[in-house]
This record gives sequence, C-alpha cells and structure tokens, in this order.
Amino acid sequence: MSVVTTEKQQNVLVIISNNPPVNALGAAVRQGLVDGIDQALSDDEIEAVVIRCDGRTFFAGADITEFGKPMQGPNLADALDRLEASSKPVVAAIHGTALGGGCEVALACHYRVAVPSAKIGLPEVKLGLIPGAAGTQRLPRVVGAEAALPMVVIGNPISAAKAQAIGLVDKIVGEDSLGEDAIAFAREQIGKAPPRSSEGTANEDGVKNPAIFDEFRQKNGRKLRGFEAPEAAIQAVKAAGELSYADGVQKERELFMKLMAGTQAAAMQHYFFAERAANKIDGIDPKIDLIPIKKVGILGAGTMGGGIGMNFLSAGIPVTIVELKEEALDRGVGVIRKNYENTAKRGRMTEQQVEDAMSILTPSLSYDDLADCDLVIEAVFENMDVKKEVFTKLDGIVKQGAILASNTSYLNIDEIAAVTKRPEYVLGLHFFSPANVMKLLEIVRGAKTADDVLMTAMKLSKKIGKVAAVSGVCPGFIGNRMLSPRQEQANLMIMEGANYWEIDDVLLEFGFPMGPFQMSDLAGVDIGWHRDPERIETLRDALCAVGRWGQKVGKGFYDYDEARQRTPSDEVKQIIAEFAAKASKEQREISKDEIRERLLYPMVNEGAKILEEGMAQRASDIDVVWINGYGWPLYTGGPMFWADTVGLDKVVAGLKKHGLPVAQLLQEKADAEGKFNG
Repeated sequence: MSVVTTEKQQNVLVIISNNPPVNALGAAVRQGLVDGIDQALSDDEIEAVVIRCDGRTFFAGADITEFGKPMQGPNLADALDRLEASSKPVVAAIHGTALGGGCEVALACHYRVAVPSAKIGLPEVKLGLIPGAAGTQRLPRVVGAEAALPMVVIGNPISAAKAQAIGLVDKIVGEDSLGEDAIAFAREQIGKAPPRSSEGTANEDGVKNPAIFDEFRQKNGRKLRGFEAPEAAIQAVKAAGELSYADGVQKERELFMKLMAGTQAAAMQHYFFAERAANKIDGIDPKIDLIPIKKVGILGAGTMGGGIGMNFLSAGIPVTIVELKEEALDRGVGVIRKNYENTAKRGRMTEQQVEDAMSILTPSLSYDDLADCDLVIEAVFENMDVKKEVFTKLDGIVKQGAILASNTSYLNIDEIAAVTKRPEYVLGLHFFSPANVMKLLEIVRGAKTADDVLMTAMKLSKKIGKVAAVSGVCPGFIGNRMLSPRQEQANLMIMEGANYWEIDDVLLEFGFPMGPFQMSDLAGVDIGWHRDPERIETLRDALCAVGRWGQKVGKGFYDYDEARQRTPSDEVKQIIAEFAAKASKEQREISKDEIRERLLYPMVNEGAKILEEGMAQRASDIDVVWINGYGWPLYTGGPMFWADTVGLDKVVAGLKKHGLPVAQLLQEKADAEGKFNG
C-alpha cells in the first residue's frame, strides 16, 4: 500500500500521508506529494487541495533513516516548489506536530489550518543545521523576521494559538473535525488568487529595523554561545529581507551545506541518536512486562529528596516523603512549594497546577507510611553504614514486589542490596542537583537487579522528563568516575604553576558552563571538611580554615561581589604558593593546550576503562551522561565522540607526553585507527 493516497471529496482533492510513526518525509512521501499535486492540476473537477496526515501527527520532520545516504526521489525543496506553484488553493491540515520539513510543507501550502493542540516548529538548529527546504525564506515572508527568529534560531515549537497570532496559521479548527473543517475552509478559497509564502512581504520588518538581529543575538547570547547553527540561522532570516526569494534560497543552501559538512552537525546528530540508543538495554526484551508505579516514597526531605519528589509530583504520581524530625520535614515541604510557586511566577505553571502537585504530596515522620509504595528512593547522608541501616529497615516495611532505590552518587549498590532480602529489586537512581531541573538520571544496575526492575526505571525516567543512562556498579559510576581524573589534574596543575582561573577559563572556552574551581565554590569548598581549622593537610583545609567556604560566604577560590561575579583572590594565590613551596613543586608556565589536554584526555581514558570493564553499554551512553549531567558542550557530541573527532592517536600521544596512563582499549583503538563511536 502506498504511504500517500488521495481521495476526491467532490471538488476538493485530499492528499493523505500514512507513514507511521510520525509521517516522516521520506522519498515515498515526497513523491506522493508531487503526484498528488499533479493529479489535482490535471483534473478539471478539482478546484482545491487539502494535505493532511493519518496517525498521531502531521509531518514531524525528515526521515532520519535517510541521514548520510544519497537522496532518492524528489528532494523536499523541489517537491515544495511544485506544491506552492499550484494554481489551485492548497490547504495544510495540521494536527500533532508540524516540525522541520513538516513546517516547511505547511509553509509551501497556500493556507494553514490547525487543531488547538497542534505544535509547529523548525527544530533543525538542535541538530546543528538550519532548515534546508526554504523554511528560512518562506517563514519570515509570512510572519516577519522578528517572529521568525526564535522559531529558526532557538528551534522550540510554538502552539497553534501562537502560530495564529503571528500569522502562520490562518484558522484554528475543531480538535475532532480537522478533515471536514479543512475541506470547508479550502472551498472558501476557491476562485481566489493563492497567496504564496515566497511572495510574502512581512519580512520587511527586518529591513526597516535591522537592529532586531543584533538585539536578538544579545538577548540570547548565553543560550547560543559556542553553537554555529544559530548564527547561520540569523544570517538566513536576515537574507530573507535583503535578497530576492531565489537569492535567499541560494544563501540558505550555502549556509546549510557548510553546516552539514562541519563537525558540530555531526556531533549533534550523534547525540540525537545516542539519547535514543541509551534507552535500549542489551539482552532485555523491550516489551518485557513492567512494574506499575502508582505511588512513590522518598526518604529524606532535604535539597535532593525534595527535588527528586518534585519530578514525580509534576508527572502526577503521588509521593510520600519521610523525614525524622518535624522541623526538617516542614522545611522540605516548604521548599517544594516555594519552588513550584517560583515556577508559576515565571509563567511555566498555573496556580492550579501548583495546588494539584502539592495535593498529592504526603509528608510523614514514619517509615511505616512507605509500606504501600511501589518505589522508594532514599536520599539520605552519603555514608555506607547509614545507607545499609536505611535499606535494612525499608526491606522490612515496604511491600514485597516494590523497588528500593538509592540516590547514591558513589557508593556500591551491590553492597547496599546485600542487606535486603530482595536484591533483585534494588538499584541506583542517581539524580543530579538540582534534581527537579537537571535532565540526567544515572540508573545503576546491580549484579542482581532484575530485568523488569531496570526497564521499569528506564520507562519511568522518561515519564518524569529525565534522560537516563545505565551504569554498572563501580566507584562514581560513569559521570563522577570520569570527573575524578579531571579534578586530580586540575589540582596538580595549580601546584605546578598554572593559575586556577586559567584552568577554569580553558574549560569555559571549550564550552563548559564553569570550570572545576568555580564549581567547587558553587557547591561549597567546605563540603566534607573536617571542621578543624588547626588541622591543615590540604589546600582545601587551608581555604576553609580562613573562612573561604565558597560562593555562599562571598569567597572561596574566588572573591565574589553582590552580583556573584568572580575575581581571582590574592589571598588564595598566596596560600597556593605556600603549599607549592612546602611540597617542593617547581613552578613553570603551563600553556592552554597543556591544560586542555591534561583536563580532557584523562577523562576520555577513564571512559575507555569504563567500556573495558562493561560499566557502560556503549560509548555514546557516556556522551549522554556528560552532556546532560555535567555541561559537556552538546556541539562536541560528548567526551567519547569528541575524542573520535580529535583522533584517538592524538589522545594517546597527549597522555603519554604528560606521563599519564593509557587504557588498553584506547590504545587498541588508536593503533587500529578506530573510533569509540561507529
């Protein structure tokens, strides 16, 4: 059966795509659209055309299975030009999402109607690209450059209501009557000259006020830093006002091809597939029966426990949160409410949604109230003895068949599971702080964790809006294990003569949101400090002894002003110099290149060890962890993909040059001129 069919509704030809799951614009669909238009134009009885899709969505974008392969059939740009040139009015009937190529199809139609729940967008920038079928040229001509910029440059979809407000959608129709309403709308346009997007004049706003482009750059500078595609997108939208349509399309093509040939597009497309691959667990049937999670228990109402609880509350899953003392419980519940209220103030929630979330939260001072939970997550002090005591107690209270999870960031899950009578129902769920914001969830698979327990956690992670990656049991799992050698090298270099702010700046230039010493200040230099100012054994001890505890007190490695802007501290320079002298560390100039290599290459090496040991299923899972949990820049694809890009032979040579160990797997792949990915 053809993926595109047509049906005559008296004088209207309806072109219908049925290409599950998302009506991707593959070769057969593109050819079907061209054939459908040709059929309409050759039939004198047909006076108008409607394009709609069966299934759950309008065209949701390109066919990702075609990425990197030779183009088959008509390309999308040519197909859309044929569509737009129709002398008979063509109406796009939009439901679900019209994304990327789907939005470009809608733009090539003369009119657009949509159901209220529809979303429309051009997200190509999230793959390191810009629209490539004249989307950057048609859209500004329909809605104006100012309205087009966020759609093309940021790439977030907009609602049907917003699309109507800016002129992208002509009419919002019934949620359950899209087909009929679209046909009726099409009949109303018969006899009118079809308005073609390529001939629109709304783009003149960018000519009359060229400052809108720089203003947009300035407003979104932090969000766009380091990415190449957003700047190309701005240039393309600007060209829509400065050039003829044909020249603008040519400009779009040039910008598109340059991005396509670059490393950022390859990196971001790698990540696109990596995130999806992370959901697949080798050796487990994806259709395995899952454990229903209808109620979640959280042990600990502190910053982590409260943040973890919010993920489930926001997803409509009732939560019972337990603390040992009333004061701590009240404080924790208060923080949850305050966080929700702040979100509402920013317009991201309604007051009703706040109350709905709080209404399914049950605060408690008793472990017994966790008895009927389907999943219990402990978020207590990071100490093995404490964890074992907690799990022993939970095992005796929580119903059989329920999952017991630890939020530990470092400790051995197998050792924790061993104190229970249900080790197959125990795993790690390592949330990242703040837990209600950070996307990453490291799921730690114990030696005895059952397959259905693991897959239940994976499915649940998606429901609560997390990106999950599975780790085996090892110190620090994937993320913190790789962080450790980076921090070690950072500490060594400041003793050898590198300035700590230079180390931070190298990582900032690479694309991280902050460097290791900024991060230490933000977290608190005093975390884990023994609290004895007379006992000074490390640099951290020395800083804490003089009250340099981090941002919270206005001074750590850096001095901070009221706006939390950092300035290197003369006091800290002196403390470091004294420590280096006591350790007889020779001081020298350390180049930016050496700093970068000594910070990043050992991380890649540790990633190779993780793969050697089977602690991660695939290299791309490591990339998922570091992009979502630690701020590794997306446009590099993650540490393992970045290493592939640099060249594994170069990484090995750099490690050896600095006297650092080389993992066997890394050496083998470098010798074979291989890669971690592909």
